[in-house]
Amino acid sequence: MKRNSLSSSYISLWLLFTAVILQAVESAKGKYAHMLFNKLFEDYSNALRPVEDTDKVLNVTLQITLSQIKDMDERNQILSAYLWIRQSWYDAYLKWDKDKYDGLDSIRIPSDLVWRPDIVLYNKADDDFSEPVNTNVVLRYDGKITWDAPAITKSSCVVDVSYFPFDSQQCNLTFGSWTYNGNQVDIINSLDSGDLSDFVEDVEWEIHGMPAVKNVITYGCCSEPYPDVTFTLILKRKSSFYIFNLLLPCILISFLAPLGFYLPADSGEKVSLGVTVLLALTVFQLMVAEIMPPSESVPLIGKYYIATMTMITASTALTIIIMNLHHCGSEAKPVPQWAKVVILDYMSKIFFVYDVGENCTSPKREKEEERKLEGDDGCQRRHKEVRSHLSSRNDDCVLKEKPNGNLSKNYGVNGENAREVVNCCSCYKMLIKNIEYIANCIRDHKANRAKGIEWKKVAKVMDRFFMWIFFIMVFFMSVLIIGKAP
Repeated sequence: MKRNSLSSSYISLWLLFTAVILQAVESAKGKYAHMLFNKLFEDYSNALRPVEDTDKVLNVTLQITLSQIKDMDERNQILSAYLWIRQSWYDAYLKWDKDKYDGLDSIRIPSDLVWRPDIVLYNKADDDFSEPVNTNVVLRYDGKITWDAPAITKSSCVVDVSYFPFDSQQCNLTFGSWTYNGNQVDIINSLDSGDLSDFVEDVEWEIHGMPAVKNVITYGCCSEPYPDVTFTLILKRKSSFYIFNLLLPCILISFLAPLGFYLPADSGEKVSLGVTVLLALTVFQLMVAEIMPPSESVPLIGKYYIATMTMITASTALTIIIMNLHHCGSEAKPVPQWAKVVILDYMSKIFFVYDVGENCTSPKREKEEERKLEGDDGCQRRHKEVRSHLSSRNDDCVLKEKPNGNLSKNYGVNGENAREVVNCCSCYKMLIKNIEYIANCIRDHKANRAKGIEWKKVAKVMDRFFMWIFFIMVFFMSVLIIGKAP
């Protein structure tokens, strides 16, 4: 028991001694850090470039880390991104011997105390001239300064919407010194591309790379070179949202337009359907126009809308023309012979168009038609019999209209009976004339009705013809827009 108590007391004393030593070391580190800070910044100025020789170039290493894409404003052509900007350089006046300061090799101080390169985003598109956040810098004993600062940038980006919503964009982020030329401050790429290891996936865009290229440009105003580093952000749009909300509804609405030719002409909704579809596509066209920049390049989906609207306008105009053909009455000219041969004989069979009022043939309809034809033939036969009977009676009347002497002699009747026979014959003549007049009227009515039925069938055949033509056009336009997607 005594040995255990002694060992536990030794351990406790050792832990207490270690804690005291570490606290003393930390206290010594803090003491040396204050001494070092006061020594370094005693005569230091952050207004001048920190080089011992003014003719010497100060190299600044630049590294960009893309954290998130906040917004891509296609209409205003502005890219908003959240970046981490790392800059490192050597300050000739901020060095020390770490052995004199108990091995202190680095300190962290506010960035506004040291000289900083005035590297800015050249293609900045923000109203406020914002700079990276004034975070601390890490100062090493050999004079190397590393400055990590987050920044929300808004840069101008030339947006090409020719293949929207299947488009790809390339946005440049150009960084360079604003006042120092290449003989004073030179910019060096830390990596061949921007760092995408901490990128947060965007719901609308895919990142396919961020290569970095150093450029040295000599402007017309100055003879000195001005270097810059351009990071090209390669973006690919995720088109699923636009396919389901803009493209697919348009395709479905477009397939409704040819169905206007299938509607019966007497329904009164043929033109209304075309106008309704045209208005619906106009609404989608306005939605696309609101998010696209007002440029000369029309997006692919916009071209599809315009082509579809043109097709629907043509279909509505053709519907109006075909309705005029359908409502041709008895006053219209007969159907031309070539139309009877081409449209009524051949095209009606190709497009399976039957008589007006029919959708398909069936045994029931065939029996009804046969019964109807038989009824018409019976009426005609009865009409012929009545007419022949009246004609024979008329002939008898003609014979009886001879002189009274002959009538009495031939038929053995007196004068009053002969007079009655003559009156009866005149009634038969009047009845025959009336029947012939009614028959002619019915014949003319049937001819006019047959003429109208022919025009209606011509209109129906043309409806079916244009319906299939426009169905094929809509299908090929839909395949074409999807096939043009890069």
